Amino acid sequence: MTPENASLQSLLDRESIRECIFRYCRGIDRADEAALRASYWPDATDHHGAFRGSASDFIAAALPRLLESGRMIHHVGNLSIELRDRQAAVETYFLAWQRDRRGDAAEQETFLAGRYVDRFEKRGNEWRVAARIVVYDWVQPLGAAPAATEIERFGPRQPIGARKPDDPWYALLAELG
Repeated sequence: MTPENASLQSLLDRESIRECIFRYCRGIDRADEAALRASYWPDATDHHGAFRGSASDFIAAALPRLLESGRMIHHVGNLSIELRDRQAAVETYFLAWQRDRRGDAAEQETFLAGRYVDRFEKRGNEWRVAARIVVYDWVQPLGAAPAATEIERFGPRQPIGARKPDDPWYALLAELG
């Protein structure tokens, strides 16, 4: 491979990894199972807080909680990608605002900051997470969620983000075919 081709391939690989990280965040925030599963290899592992096991089991455990929880947003920032042939060490900083309901308790809001420490693998021409450790660097419970309904809280700021398939992102994808 020429140096120019190697540089171009490196850029393509890095962009594929970034897109996978973004797909994972959308999958969590929109409770989009297909996006979550497309972020991990089927044999991937995930150490995610108290959860430690297969990524598939993590997704199966997380989806019901995501669907019953309130709003959440993940924002990713600093991203370090160290390519090693068909593997990569990837560290991604995240900020997450979550609204969570456990049983009959009132919804609680939490701010989290941390890092996804991932081993990515390239299989065929696709990069996905093969092993993930979520490192928590900050957690700040924000207390009970406001009592107002979302329509009251957001007022004229419409549309409000939603789960799959009701979010405008999925309408745009359907429109484009």
